[in-house]
Amino acid sequence: MGAKQGNMVGYVKKETVIIVAVIMLITGFFAGVMITVYKSSSWISSQISAPHQPQQAQVQKQQMIPQELAVKIFELEKKISESPFDFDQWVQLGNLYFDTGNDEKAIAAYNKYLEQHPDNADVLTDLGVVYRRSGQPVEAVSVFDRAIKSDPLHEAPRFNKGIVLMHDLNDLEGAIKEWEKLAVINPDAMSPGGKSVSELLKRFKQDE
Repeated sequence: MGAKQGNMVGYVKKETVIIVAVIMLITGFFAGVMITVYKSSSWISSQISAPHQPQQAQVQKQQMIPQELAVKIFELEKKISESPFDFDQWVQLGNLYFDTGNDEKAIAAYNKYLEQHPDNADVLTDLGVVYRRSGQPVEAVSVFDRAIKSDPLHEAPRFNKGIVLMHDLNDLEGAIKEWEKLAVINPDAMSPGGKSVSELLKRFKQDE
């Protein structure tokens, strides 16, 4: 499983996208358009998950881990205890923790990998998503910035940064600036609701 550069084909384990955090319905022109943040394999899929879950729901999710995933986590934790410097395994473990709603451990696992590979834009993007989901939007933006610096053509962290700025930090101006940069990189970039980023920008600018 190799990392990709500058497109939306992700480093993460799942073949289909894992879409997390908030889903917001925009009125008028945006009625029915769902906007959220994505893991690094993001918006090429039509699969849309539930909105961001409150902390209690996350705890309940952790308590309902399927046996198959629990076994995978146990086995991978055992392997890592025996080979702690196999850093690719830390990413795999981080993905499993992410899938099972264990944000704290997912953050720790991704950061462990990033100790040796600090410029992996895909893992940085995934880490930013977990920070956002765990209620740390400022940290999420910081990590998305690291991903953008590492790979300026990577679309997911730019899109995600705009979402966090707009929804969590009430910075619509900052979100628009980030999406303008994304539109320059890829004028055909599409939101999950089927609208181009250029169309979204046009509407948001009218509402400023």
